[in-house]
Amino acid sequence: QVQLVESGGGLVQPGASLRLSCAASGSDFIFRLNTMGWYRQAPGKQRELIASITINHNTYYENPVTGRFTISRDNTKRTVYLQMNSLKPEDTGVYYCNFAPVPRDDNWGQGTQVTVSS
Repeated sequence: QVQLVESGGGLVQPGASLRLSCAASGSDFIFRLNTMGWYRQAPGKQRELIASITINHNTYYENPVTGRFTISRDNTKRTVYLQMNSLKPEDTGVYYCNFAPVPRDDNWGQGTQVTVSS
């Protein structure tokens, strides 16, 4: 079993940057051997996968964040990161991490709120 805790969100102006972190506790084995992803739930919308990283550090991004967001992982720290640059108001939402591309229902955390507004 793995527990995931997101952090790093906040209120920023358009064009700013944020770095989100997702710390995993529990089974190191499970974390290391699975693709991890960042999901976003915008106001009034369903939660969606926006970026993922495999155990070999291959990455995938949805079009709206390509070129602006970078996902990475540090297996020694059991942490997944999301570097977000050039933030836009449409990036506003609650950000979660979970396994990818199929998230596990038991692993949803509380998420971290990102608000981009002038």
